[in-house]
Amino acid sequence: MSSSAEIHRRLGHPVIDIDGHMAEHLPTLAPYLEAEGLSLGHPSLRRLIPPQGGTDRSWHEQTPAERVATRTPRGPWWSAPAGRTIDLATALFPELLYQRLDDIGIDFGVVYPSLGLNFLHTADEAYRQGTCRALNRANAATFAPLSDRLTPVAAIPMHTPDEALAALDFAVDELGFKAVLCAGYVQRPFAALAGKDPEVARYAFWLDQFGLDSAYDYDPVWTRAQELGVSIAFHSGFIGMTPYRSPSSYVFNHLSMLAEGQQSLAKSLFLGGVTRRFPGLNFVFLEGGVAWAAALYSDIVGHWEKRHLGALRANLDPALIDRALMIEMLGRYAAAAPRLDPALTARPREPEDMLDEWAACGIEKASDIKALFTERFYFGCEADDPLTSMAFNTGVNPFGAELKAMMGSDIAHWDVPDVTEVLEEAWEMVEHRWIDEAAFEKFVFTNPARFYTGTNPGFFKGTVVESAVDRLLAGG
Repeated sequence: MSSSAEIHRRLGHPVIDIDGHMAEHLPTLAPYLEAEGLSLGHPSLRRLIPPQGGTDRSWHEQTPAERVATRTPRGPWWSAPAGRTIDLATALFPELLYQRLDDIGIDFGVVYPSLGLNFLHTADEAYRQGTCRALNRANAATFAPLSDRLTPVAAIPMHTPDEALAALDFAVDELGFKAVLCAGYVQRPFAALAGKDPEVARYAFWLDQFGLDSAYDYDPVWTRAQELGVSIAFHSGFIGMTPYRSPSSYVFNHLSMLAEGQQSLAKSLFLGGVTRRFPGLNFVFLEGGVAWAAALYSDIVGHWEKRHLGALRANLDPALIDRALMIEMLGRYAAAAPRLDPALTARPREPEDMLDEWAACGIEKASDIKALFTERFYFGCEADDPLTSMAFNTGVNPFGAELKAMMGSDIAHWDVPDVTEVLEEAWEMVEHRWIDEAAFEKFVFTNPARFYTGTNPGFFKGTVVESAVDRLLAGG
C-alpha cells in the first residue's frame, strides 16, 4: 500500500484537512488565561474539564457507587498519541505539525482545539467567555507565522446571541480569524423548575440548538457571520446527554455520540428555516461522518411527502372519517366489545396555526428540500470511515443528491495512532471502488475549498493552495 506522501504526489489537486486538532500546551496558554483573570490556580480553573452529569465532582473524584447514583458519564481517557511520541509532540506544537505536513500528505489544514471544546459549554459565564478569549488570543499568536499552511478556528460561545456576536466581532475584526467554531448547543434549565429544588434542576435541562423552538432569535448571529465572511462549524460533544451517560464505559458513550448530536442540530436549523433565510451561509457538522446526514435527508423528504399541509388535509384530518361507514364496521366486527365513555376516546382539535410544521422552511415541493439541505450543509468525515461513500451515492440519495463530505483528519486524538496514515486511509475508498477519483477530489479539495470561499472568496489568499483554489473557482 502506498504511503500518504506517495498518494499525495500522484494527485492532481491539493489536500485540505478541515478538522485537525491541537492538544493545548498549558504553559503556552497560561499567560493568556492570566490576562483574563483566570490563572491555572483560579478556582474556576481547578479542573480544565468541568464535571459532567450535574455534580460538582468529576468522575475521578467520585466513588463507583457515586458515579452510578449520579450517572456521571465516563469521559475520554488515554486519549492522546503515546506510542508515537513524535505525534504527541506534533499535537502540542503547531510549528512541528507545519514541518510535517508534507509527510502527512496535507497541503493546508484547519486546526481545532481539544480541551477548548469544553470551554464553549461551561455554565459559568466568566469562565466560558474568559477561557474562549484566552484560547483565541493564544492561537492567533501561535499560528500567525504558519498561516500559509495552517489556520486555527476561533471558539465562539453561543449561550446568547449577544455573547456570540461579541465573540465573533472580537475574533474576526480584532484577532484576524477567518474560521470559527460555534458551540453546538446550550443546556438550558426548564422554566417550570424555576424556584424549585436547585439540586433537581441541575439534572434537568433541555438543549437549545439555535433553530427550531430556540429560546432566542439567532438570526443576528448568522447575519453577522455572513457579513464577516465566516462559515459556521460545529464540533460539540454529546457525552453527558441521555443516553450517553454510562458511568463505566467511555466507548459506549462515544459510539454514535457525535453523529446523534450533529443530527439533532441539523434538524433544528433546517426545520427552523435557517437554510432558507440564509442561502449564502455554509454550515459544517464535524466528526460525525455523513451516514446520519444521508439518513436524515431521506427521512425529511419522506416526512414532508406524508406530512406537509396538503397531505395532512387530504389524508389525515380526522374530519375525513366516514362516520357512517365506521359505525357499520363497528357493528359488524366489534359488536360485542364494551362501550367506552366517548370522553375517553375524544381527541382535541389541533390548533389551526400549528398544523404546518414546515412553514419556516418554505417548501413548495419535495425537490425543494434538496437545495435547502444539500447546498448549505457540509459534513466532516474521518479518513477511516467507509460510510463516507454514502455522500456520493446519487442513485440512492433522493433527487440524485450528492452530500458535501469533507475530510477531517482528527490529528491529535486517540483514533489517529499514526498521523502519516490519514490520507492513506482515506484513499482506501478509491482502492476498494467505493468512490471514484473524482469523488475523492471533492472529498479532500473541492468541497473544503467551496465551503470556505462560499462566504469568503479570499479565504485561501496567501496560502500554498491559493492558485489551485483560484483555478477551481474560475472553472465554475
